[in-house]
Amino acid sequence: MARNFHRKDRLSALTEINVTPLIDLAFALLIIFMVTTPLLEQTIDVNLPVEASKSQADDRNKFQAITVDQSGNYYWSDQKVSAQHLGDLLDAMAMDVDPPVLSIRADSALPYQKVIAVIDMIKQRKLSKISLDTKVK
Repeated sequence: MARNFHRKDRLSALTEINVTPLIDLAFALLIIFMVTTPLLEQTIDVNLPVEASKSQADDRNKFQAITVDQSGNYYWSDQKVSAQHLGDLLDAMAMDVDPPVLSIRADSALPYQKVIAVIDMIKQRKLSKISLDTKVK
């Protein structure tokens, strides 16, 4: 018995959608994204510019300044504190429901690792609102 591949009713609507081209498109896009993603993750060595103008904060009450001077001393607002006491103050701030933004001010001659140490202390307490202050031209 031979198969008949003709539709019985030529005037009826075709209810099947051919998804093969859509699957081909999806796989092509997947391959493109897989190839380009590693290229986007490469870092570029740049010399960052000095900030031209200072942006004004809406509410300066919600900021807490942490300063590290040239000799590596820590300051909480205007008060000199030790690293241990700074950790205790950050622990107390982490208990707050809506902690303020931590404004980190560091001397430009300070080794970069000192600034990273302060940021690590903040990140260990799950505080995420950080502002790095820069000098205005």
